Amino acid sequence: MGWGDLGVFGEPSKETPNLDQMASEGMLFPNFYTANPLCSPSRAALLTGRLPIRNGFYTTNAHARNAYTPQEIVGGIPGSELLLPELLKKAGYVSKIIGKWHLGHRPQFHPLKHGFDEWFGSPNCHFGPYDNKATPNIPVYRDREMIGRYYEDFKIDLKTGEANLTQIYLQEALEFISRQQASHQPFFLYWAIDATHAPVYASKQFLGTSQRGLYGDAVREIDDSIGKILKSLQNLGISENTFVFFTSDNGAALISAPKQGGSNGRFLCGKQTTFEGGMREPAIAWWPGHIPAGHVSHQLGNVMDLFTTSLSLAGLQPPSDRQIDGIDLSPAILQGKLIDRPIFYYRGNEMMAVRLELYKAHYWTWSNSWEQFSQGIDFCPGQNISGVTTHTQEEHTKLPLLFHLGRDPGEKYPISFSSYEYQEVMEQISPKVQLHKETMVPGEPQLNVCDKAVMNQVQTPLGDAAELVLCCFC
Repeated sequence: MGWGDLGVFGEPSKETPNLDQMASEGMLFPNFYTANPLCSPSRAALLTGRLPIRNGFYTTNAHARNAYTPQEIVGGIPGSELLLPELLKKAGYVSKIIGKWHLGHRPQFHPLKHGFDEWFGSPNCHFGPYDNKATPNIPVYRDREMIGRYYEDFKIDLKTGEANLTQIYLQEALEFISRQQASHQPFFLYWAIDATHAPVYASKQFLGTSQRGLYGDAVREIDDSIGKILKSLQNLGISENTFVFFTSDNGAALISAPKQGGSNGRFLCGKQTTFEGGMREPAIAWWPGHIPAGHVSHQLGNVMDLFTTSLSLAGLQPPSDRQIDGIDLSPAILQGKLIDRPIFYYRGNEMMAVRLELYKAHYWTWSNSWEQFSQGIDFCPGQNISGVTTHTQEEHTKLPLLFHLGRDPGEKYPISFSSYEYQEVMEQISPKVQLHKETMVPGEPQLNVCDKAVMNQVQTPLGDAAELVLCCFC
């Protein structure tokens, strides 16, 4: 889902009334980022509080297809990483993930091996069968038991876009919340639905209800579901004990637009790129009685901050034996304070750009390869800018392209290299980049190893061999 898909961020059809109300009752973050412009590295960053290059969720070819975890990747989240649900256990939290995991397909990488107590969903997205095989091969699990496969047992009609998955995921969430409230146990729910990921889907009752086609139908259903989740918290009397945060794992995929992709508003390019359209995300914090209603925070935020912030709100400290990149946003959320920090934009092992306050310096630019472009694949359709978006890995480490995101949010007009402004700003940015690189200790890359033989294996139950965050302080 993209920054521009919500009414509160300017989407003109205004078809997200529940998310818009969530913002009016909570706090909006217009400067919130993902840790990577692709799904699985971002999810690894969210749950570890660490950049993908530290936690191993990267490839050493930053622009390879396997810069995420398609079915043929045999790596996954390392056992040495500490995930948020593992740490929340220390405070008695029960944790559940619903929907898309995407941090490794093999049994040792699955959620129940990394701190989650319950799981309903899939290790991957709802992609169709690989290599044109007739049998769907993306499994759906309830905890350790495989209960079916997408398309076969959990229907997705590729012609009409009809699928009931979001409703199933909603009921799973409502049941879990109700059960934890009844048992008076604090809980962590990671509601990771994927209806807006191509192939986009929506339930029958939402099909044809949006002005934005099937993608808009999917957004409307997600919005409706979030409204029901928030209403459930209120009806159960635990809304004032529950911190809720809504965001996305990457920008809208413009390559799939308009039928299968969303909007990044005024920002350049989309998913797969480190321009603003690929990494700036919609973000809303909601906590009645604690977060002042209707406020906008201009704090620079990142999905990694949800790790540190959640631990802080639960009265826990982040692990001290490793570098944690996420910061505690509770002073910004609860007191309106602003915390000075840079935002680093990575794709694979390459630090592509950095933002400091309102300035962003691009050390590398890339939108997609010439090979992809010649095949009709364009991650910046209709937005290519000479000297800015490129079809090769253009290096700018000696003279980074510098933009002022306040004056130029669309990254169209680089500041002149010869200007005083350029020299002054780069004198502030360069030492931070140098320190970041000098102290970086990369993890072992998990996304380098492919094995196409696993693409169509029949999935089996786990056995012993084997993007909504809610924290309730009940």
